[in-house]
Amino acid sequence: MDFSLLGPIAVTSGSGELSLGPAKRRSVLALLLLQPNTTVPLEQLIDSLWEDEPPEHARTVVQGHVSRLRATLAEGGADAYGIELATHGSAYLLRLPEELIDAHRFGELVALARPEEAPADAVPLLREALGLWRGPALTGTVTSPPFAAAAHALEERRLTAVEALGRAHGTLGEHEQAAAILYSAAVNHPLREGLIAGLMGALFRTGRQSDALEWFHRTRRLLNEELGVDPGERLRDAYEEILRAEAADRREAGSAARGTQQRSTGGTTGAAAGEERVPAQGGPAGSGARGRTPSAPRLLPRPPARFLGRQDQLAALTDALTDRSTGESPLAVVAGPAGVGKTACAVQWAHQYAGAFPDGQLFADLRGFGEGDEAAPAEILRDFLLALGTPPERVPTSAQAASALFRSLVADRRLLVVLDNARSSAQVRPLLPGGLSCATVVTSRSRLDGLVATDCARPVSLQALGHAEGAALLGAMLGAERVAEDPAAAQELVALCDGLPLALRAAAAQLMARPRWRLARLAAALRDEQRRLALLSAEDTGIAAALRMSVARLSADDARLLSALATSADGHLNASVAAALAGYDPERTQDGLDRLADMHLVDEEATDVYTISALTQLFARDEKDHSGDTDGGAGRGGTG
Repeated sequence: MDFSLLGPIAVTSGSGELSLGPAKRRSVLALLLLQPNTTVPLEQLIDSLWEDEPPEHARTVVQGHVSRLRATLAEGGADAYGIELATHGSAYLLRLPEELIDAHRFGELVALARPEEAPADAVPLLREALGLWRGPALTGTVTSPPFAAAAHALEERRLTAVEALGRAHGTLGEHEQAAAILYSAAVNHPLREGLIAGLMGALFRTGRQSDALEWFHRTRRLLNEELGVDPGERLRDAYEEILRAEAADRREAGSAARGTQQRSTGGTTGAAAGEERVPAQGGPAGSGARGRTPSAPRLLPRPPARFLGRQDQLAALTDALTDRSTGESPLAVVAGPAGVGKTACAVQWAHQYAGAFPDGQLFADLRGFGEGDEAAPAEILRDFLLALGTPPERVPTSAQAASALFRSLVADRRLLVVLDNARSSAQVRPLLPGGLSCATVVTSRSRLDGLVATDCARPVSLQALGHAEGAALLGAMLGAERVAEDPAAAQELVALCDGLPLALRAAAAQLMARPRWRLARLAAALRDEQRRLALLSAEDTGIAAALRMSVARLSADDARLLSALATSADGHLNASVAAALAGYDPERTQDGLDRLADMHLVDEEATDVYTISALTQLFARDEKDHSGDTDGGAGRGGTG
C-alpha cells in the first residue's frame, strides 16, 4: 500500500487506487500522513480544515471522515501492511511504516545523495526522488493556510533536490544536463536566487555567456519590481564570476591577436584585437527556447475502463474542439442525465486527443452535483496555477485576479481544460482560458444554456444507450459469452437500467460478484421496484446516489413537481397533465418543466410531450415515501 502526498492525495493498494471521497476527507488523511505515528489532536484537524470559523458540527464532520477513512483503509487491506488508524481520546494516530509514504521516501533518497562528494551516485538517487512527484504537493486538499504552508515546505524540498541534481551533473562536467534540469525550475520560480545562480553557471560552462547574463539581469529586475531588493550574494557571485571569465578571455584573445599581428606586420596592433567574442546561443535558455513553457501538467484522470460506443458524440467533440476557423477558444458542453457517462465521454476524448495539446491537460471536478458545496472558482484556479508552475505565494487570493493570471499564463499555449460536473455557467466562466490554441470541454447535468449564449459553447448531448450498445457494455464487463447465453435477458436488463451506463455497470458488478447467476435471475430481481435502486448500487456508486445529487439542487417547488410527475402511470405526460398532478397553475408548471428538462430529470421529446424515466420515477416516489411529504430534496440544500 502506497500513500501519496507529492501530487494529488492518493492511496494505492494491490487492487488499485482507493476512493478517498471529498476534499475534507483527503485533507484529514494528508494531515495524518504529514505527522505519521504521531497523535494529531482533533482541534488541530478542525483548525486546518476550516479557514474561517468552523461550523458547530465540525467535530462530528471530522469524526465521520475519520470513520470513512478507517473503513476505506480496511477495505484496501491495511492490516496486511501494519497500518492502523487509531483514536486516542480526542486525537487520532495513523500508525504505519513510514516508507509507505512517498514524501518520506523522497526525503530518504535526497539525504543519501551527496552531489559534490559522490556525484555519480547522487544523480540516480536524486532522479528517483524527483520521479516520485506527480504534480503540486497536497493537490486535492482544502485551501487553508496550514495546508498551503505544508505544500510550500514540500515544494521547497523539491527545489532543493533539483538544485542538488544540477550541482551533481555540474560536478561530473555534464553542464548541458544541468542546464536542462535547472531551466524548467527557474522558469517556474524566477525569484529563487540559488536556482538562477546554478542555471547561470551551467549556461556559462556550455558557452552560453549571454544567456547566463540575461538571466541575471531579468532576475535583478524582478527582485527590484516585486520585492524592492537587490540580488543576493549567490546571484552576485555567479554574475561576477562570468564577468571575470569574460575579461580573462578578452585579454587572452587580445594577446593572441597582438602576437599574430606582430609576427605578420612587425609589431603593429590590429584594430580588432579588443573586439568581444559573440558567444553561442541556444539550449534551455537560448534565444531559440525562450518561448518554452514549464513542464506540461497532465491532470487527466485515468481513461475510462471498458469505454464503448459514443462515436457520434466523440466526433462532435472533435469538430467543436479542433475548429480554429472561428478565431475563438473552442468550448464544448457535454450534457445529459445523471449516470449517462458524461465524464467518461469527455475524458475518453481528452486522452485520445492529448497529443494535440502538448502544453498540458488540466482537469477539475467542480462538484456541482456532488456531496457538500460546489467548488469555488478560486479553489480550482489555485490548483490550475500551481500545476502550471506558479509559486504558492504568488497565487492571487481573489477569483478575479487568479482568473486573469490563468488566462495570461495560457494565452499562447496549446492546452486542454476539462471542467467536470459543473452546476452553472457562472461557475465555469472564470475558469475558461482565452488562448486561441486552448480548448475547453465542460460536463454538466444542466444544459448550461448561458455558456451557449455568451461564449458560443457547442452543446453535445448524451442520451441513454440503446439495446445493442447496452448489451455490448454488459458483454465488455461480464464477457461476451455470458451475455450471449441469454440475449433476451440482456435486453431486459438494459431496459430496467434505462440504458444508463452507470446503472448497467452497477448491474454488471452484481453479476460479477455472483458468477453462478444467469442474467435472467438479476433481471427478475430488478423487476421488483422496491429493490431495483438498491440493486443498482455498488458501494458509494449507484444511480440512487447520482439522482439524489440532482434532486438536492432543486428548489422546493421543482422538487414537489418532480414528485408529482413520478405518480404518472407510464411516465408520459404534457403540461396540462403535469399541472393537474402537481396542483400548479399552467405558467408555474411550464416553468418548472423547463427547469426539470434543463436538469435532464425529464425529457422533452416533442413540443409539450414530456417523459420521466422509470428510475427517476422510482427515486422520486421513494424520496416522497421517506420524507412523508412532497418537499422532495429541497430542504436538504446541497448536502446530497
